[in-house]
Amino acid sequence: MPITQLDPVTALIVIDLQKGVVGMQAAHPIPGIVARSRELLDAFRTHGLPVVLVNVSGAPGGRTDVGVASTAHYPDGWDELINELDQQPADHLVTKYTRGAFTNTGLNEKLAGLGVTQVVVIGIATGSGVESTARQAHEYGYNVVLVTDAMTDRSLEVHDHSVDSVFPRIAETGTTDDVLVLLATR
Repeated sequence: MPITQLDPVTALIVIDLQKGVVGMQAAHPIPGIVARSRELLDAFRTHGLPVVLVNVSGAPGGRTDVGVASTAHYPDGWDELINELDQQPADHLVTKYTRGAFTNTGLNEKLAGLGVTQVVVIGIATGSGVESTARQAHEYGYNVVLVTDAMTDRSLEVHDHSVDSVFPRIAETGTTDDVLVLLATR
């Protein structure tokens, strides 16, 4: 469903734009994802809307068919946010140890305390951190917007599956320009 509106208190949630993630191979060029993310960050900050910057610094336990990557072998600083995000004092930082940004982080309580009713989710990876966070936000009752040109995955197949099959069930989707136009008409 196309983006119909932005609620008065809408938060931007940026998933895993950190040094160890942006250096991976991706289905879409990372510099474009970062540039569009920065456009959205600047617009949300200009409008005084909440910004949540999320990094991942671990992995959940449990066995899977593909295994879970241990973070023990990652170099120092791999979980640091990239400088291009220009982290501001008013930004809320969430460090997660699971795929979704709401699990055991206090994010729902923070957003509820700010009166947030809608979230715009962007970042890497579409079929993992972005999708998990969007699912959790939807389950908490937030109106969810997913900006499909400000996200990517390692696999085009995974990205496309999320965008085409999962996202329409839990969110409205659109482009960076769609969100910027709605912000400009506030």
